[in-house]
Amino acid sequence: MSIVEYTDFLVKSLVKNPELVKVDCFDADEDTKILEIIVPDDDMKLIIGKNGKNASAIRTLIQAFAYVNKLPKVRINIDAY
Repeated sequence: MSIVEYTDFLVKSLVKNPELVKVDCFDADEDTKILEIIVPDDDMKLIIGKNGKNASAIRTLIQAFAYVNKLPKVRINIDAY
């Protein structure tokens, strides 16, 4: 399972409209990847959670996945459309 598939699974399990979620991965440097998570505006509150706890948990899980699989550093951007 790739980091994009893992992130897609995590985010889609939290939102009301999973078919509208988009996850992309870009190379920032040779040792850093950027994960872009894009969700609809009405689902953004579910991703952020109360006091940002869901967003923090998502970031922690993705970074742990990258560490276990010996992937480069990962930066996570969460955005709405």
